[in-house]
Amino acid sequence: MSDDITATEASPSDGYLGDPAVRAEWDNRYADRQQLWSGQPNGALVAETAGLTPGRVLDVGCGEGADAVWLARGGWDVTALEVSGVALERAAGHARDAGVDVRWVHATLTEAGFAPASFDLVSAQYPALLRTPEAAAERALIAAVAPGGVLLLVHHAGMETREADDSGFDPADYVWPSMVTALLTGDWVVEVDERRPRVVPDGGAGAHHTDDVVLRARRLR
Repeated sequence: MSDDITATEASPSDGYLGDPAVRAEWDNRYADRQQLWSGQPNGALVAETAGLTPGRVLDVGCGEGADAVWLARGGWDVTALEVSGVALERAAGHARDAGVDVRWVHATLTEAGFAPASFDLVSAQYPALLRTPEAAAERALIAAVAPGGVLLLVHHAGMETREADDSGFDPADYVWPSMVTALLTGDWVVEVDERRPRVVPDGGAGAHHTDDVVLRARRLR
């Protein structure tokens, strides 16, 4: 694995790399509530990383930082990516309160410019990646994983058939685990690909979802 991670490593107040409309949409979502999520790490992340040796991890769509902080407390070297500056400010505050270091990147994944094969774990929890022409987001996700490393994608089961809601959020706009699975080559082995009951944290948006779709794949070479 490369010793360097090439990316714009931004504090939450630094310049954003990506579509301004995407940033504005998610900034508005976070600004509407003092706290959008539960503040607890996602249950599938906790379960699927239990047997992994901590190394470099990329948390894609880190939101208010619960997963990033939990991973850092567990000894991981965490890079956390998020399009919302509002969310990143909150996440950075939670990390300071917890006394952990996290590398914050204010960008979309396709614009972040990470060096290939930089991370031992790449985690994308729930609607974290917008679909892009020629599957650029999915390919960037796959490319970020180092040989021997793990790609973990978790999504709400059943959302792929839902229509856009009143706020304009459309599940069809986002990358699903099956879209990533379709791009995996013989260099990968799928270790988990299933629907399961969700470990639902108390409070926070999304608490009404009861089942997860979980994909865990390991890069062999």
